[in-house]
Amino acid sequence: MNLLLAQCTPQREPIPAEQLPTWLGQVPGWQPDAENKLIARAFRFENFYQTMAFVNAVAELAHAQDHHPDLMVSYGACTVSFSTHSAKGLTSNDFICAAQVSALPEAEAAQ
Repeated sequence: MNLLLAQCTPQREPIPAEQLPTWLGQVPGWQPDAENKLIARAFRFENFYQTMAFVNAVAELAHAQDHHPDLMVSYGACTVSFSTHSAKGLTSNDFICAAQVSALPEAEAAQ
């Protein structure tokens, strides 16, 4: 599956734990939590303007995919985390969105 071209779909079953390393290999820089319920990545920026440009780009992507992350935003950083609450874990939707967030032009400003 090409994650950069994929579209999210409703999902209720999480990815089996033994398949997670394969999925994680497709989204460099993203880390699972201890329970494999979410993946997260911190993006660091030089200033608040770059941070907010990134946040707005993530919001547009999330709206288009109808799959919304949790964001922690500060002056020069934004941590993005994805989880599929209806599946109580990680689904392909989380990895689709993680890959697409990492590919945003605004993410290129991240250090």
